[in-house]
Amino acid sequence: MSTPVTPRARRTRDRIQAVALDLFERHGYGATTVEAIAGAAGVTPMTFFRHYPTKDAVVVTDPFDPLVAAAVGAQPADLPVLDRVRRGLLAALDAVDPDEDEVARRRVAVVAAEPALRAAVVASTAATEAAIVDRLVADGAPRLDATVATAACLAACTAALLAADPGTPLHATVARALDVLAVAP
Repeated sequence: MSTPVTPRARRTRDRIQAVALDLFERHGYGATTVEAIAGAAGVTPMTFFRHYPTKDAVVVTDPFDPLVAAAVGAQPADLPVLDRVRRGLLAALDAVDPDEDEVARRRVAVVAAEPALRAAVVASTAATEAAIVDRLVADGAPRLDATVATAACLAACTAALLAADPGTPLHATVARALDVLAVAP
């Protein structure tokens, strides 16, 4: 059972992330230390690590897995699994507000510029994949089908985000990637 996040903790977490992104954009991911992030955010390194277990977590961690899994689960069960995942991902993106979209675009730009972060992206994507697959299996989808469909959709999204124009809204980039996987009627 996870501990509820207080408004104060959320503000601190958001401040740390905003400062980290500013520093990464200005000085580069590799040249920015946790100590520099903590100092600029007005917190101690211990407080930083209370909110983010690693420096890369500031860039690759997001709160969207439960939202995405629920959006996939809300799709009609009679659709092919690939369509459920595609539609669910798009529905989840529709729920992202403009401020969250901007932060996500900044995070993607940092990852795209820093190949060392790719392993952290893979680990984060695996957590998203597990949440979606578990939801689909709970709804009766065969695990193999759920795993393949989810992996295909998430790989398409990741590839598109890393190659996209930084000014393009995330929704447009992801929608285009998922359209590539669409099965013609």
